[in-house]
Amino acid sequence: MANYIHVPDEAPAVPKIDVSVDENDFRPGALKLISQLRPKWNASDVKMKFFTDGITNKLLGCYVGANMQDVVLVRIYGNKTELLVDRDNEVKSFRVLQAHRCAPQLYCTFNNGLCYEFLQGTALEPEDIRSQPAFSLIARQLAKYHAIHAHNGWVPQSDLWLKMGKYFSLIPKHLKDPEQDARLNKEVPSPQCLRKELLWLQKTLSVLNSPVVLCHNDLLCKNIIYNQETGNVKFIDYEYAGYNYQAYDIGNHFNEFAGLNEVDYSHYPGRAFQLQWLRSYLEAYKEYKGQGSEVTEEEVEVLYVQVNRFALASHFFWALWALIQAKFSTIDFDFLGYAVLRLNQYFKMKPELEELNLPE
Repeated sequence: MANYIHVPDEAPAVPKIDVSVDENDFRPGALKLISQLRPKWNASDVKMKFFTDGITNKLLGCYVGANMQDVVLVRIYGNKTELLVDRDNEVKSFRVLQAHRCAPQLYCTFNNGLCYEFLQGTALEPEDIRSQPAFSLIARQLAKYHAIHAHNGWVPQSDLWLKMGKYFSLIPKHLKDPEQDARLNKEVPSPQCLRKELLWLQKTLSVLNSPVVLCHNDLLCKNIIYNQETGNVKFIDYEYAGYNYQAYDIGNHFNEFAGLNEVDYSHYPGRAFQLQWLRSYLEAYKEYKGQGSEVTEEEVEVLYVQVNRFALASHFFWALWALIQAKFSTIDFDFLGYAVLRLNQYFKMKPELEELNLPE
């Protein structure tokens, strides 16, 4: 299995606690977890706060006292998200990143979720990731992820096409709500059309020679925590982490400049900004790989072409994901509308990005 994520021997084991947490009546289950993770805490003193930014899972912060110095995050997996996320793979990725000091501490898994350390700092907004100092810090931190050697002698391969093929097989033909079903038929291209695009993406992107590295794969603003005191950024949420094309991870991040709740693709970064970002990234990537830090114009240009072509695959991936969520998710979010947005942007950008070619 060539995309095997090898967890270092020194990585601490993660206990599995036989508890289920009901997303609608969460306190009893959460307290059972806390009684094992923080036995000195008095159950009646434990406060709980929902974080509402996620659209895959429910995230609960448990703490005592007023200043939230020690917070245990309890993440309750969303309905049917096992169709979208390989949970064993997520835990392996979490442990690998923790071993390289790139992730918070993972306290335990439980029947329908996991518990981990709360990182002090601020989740960024779209305007933050477009400006200094954040964008240089993000470029360097992503380079650090991509330089992690975690495949135990295997030659890693991307599972992007396998995953997108699986997602494609799960997209709904119909939706229960008549209004949603009408929108699905009217606004989303036919499965035949989507299949044709998926095959085109695989054929044209696989030959761009983007290296396969350990990727985050979901680098939206809210997954980037900036700590002003220490002057660093950390990434959270590794559900989609795994081996993938380097250029996909960066292109996916650039797509997130548009935001999530009020999506505006006019914020997709222009060429001048991208070249600056990509140079910062490549300098750090080479340093982490022990290859010096000299970066040529051609290397930046090659990455620029790869990244923008792979940004198309990112639109397509999250469109398929959102169509599946439209059928199964219990979270209050217009997943169908989001799928349509991503597909519209995919078809809008495709002619322009098809013209981008690697330097001779």
